[in-house]
Amino acid sequence: MAGLELLYSCVAGSITCPQDAVVCFVHWEIVKSGYKCLGLGDEPRSGDKKSELLPTGWNGSKELYTLRYKSNDDKSNFLVKAITVDSTLIFNLMDSATEQVSDLTMNVSDYVDADHLQTFESVFKNAEDLSQKVKSQLLPSVPAPRKEDKRSRETSVDSQPDSDPLRIPTRHPQTSRQPNWPDPMAPFAAGGADLDPFSGREGGMIVDPLRASYPRSGFDPSGGLPGILPPGAVPPGARFDPFGPVGRHRPGPDPDHMPPPGYDDMFM
Repeated sequence: MAGLELLYSCVAGSITCPQDAVVCFVHWEIVKSGYKCLGLGDEPRSGDKKSELLPTGWNGSKELYTLRYKSNDDKSNFLVKAITVDSTLIFNLMDSATEQVSDLTMNVSDYVDADHLQTFESVFKNAEDLSQKVKSQLLPSVPAPRKEDKRSRETSVDSQPDSDPLRIPTRHPQTSRQPNWPDPMAPFAAGGADLDPFSGREGGMIVDPLRASYPRSGFDPSGGLPGILPPGAVPPGARFDPFGPVGRHRPGPDPDHMPPPGYDDMFM
């Protein structure tokens, strides 16, 4: 209630009904929350300036009160309207930056003693309850944390190894240096050279006399086969299975020149 007595004393001469006292109380709660009043009406005016006091003519209409506020850091402003409906007072607040709307409905007689409007010590009843309602239901709430920050916190929690109670612990102790595991493809590398001839891996299942570890005759399939394939018919480095003797001057007899010994032996 600090400061409210001074404010109320400044406007006590113009307070003529219980609704005026409630609007004065709500105005002071808004000021305590870091805002100052700019003036009356829905639209800004050229002579507006921030003040903790209520502007002149603030209670000119007992049916509708309209006040504009701006934060001390000039980052937000909002419009407050109070509408009198029988014995109740309905407050509406709209934040112009976020378009957030809040409202508060109260029974005036629950918080103001109409017989002591000019006496500050006796005019308000249940002041603590009214203050709590203004803060929780009418004033702008603190912005919720952004989704990006929430996801980052969830990710950081999930990254901790002990955060998941269903996680099976590893059998090897955790060290800063990971062991030098072999290539995960190694157990299944059979035929790997056939899938990627240029990888330099071993384990192919296609017989290639040009890539085997046997002595070569210096034959280059990319140069072509005289009388059979023109030069360039076989791409350089491609796997090639010759369909004839490799080279014209192959040493040794032709294995197909003579039939094997005992060819005519029916018991062979």
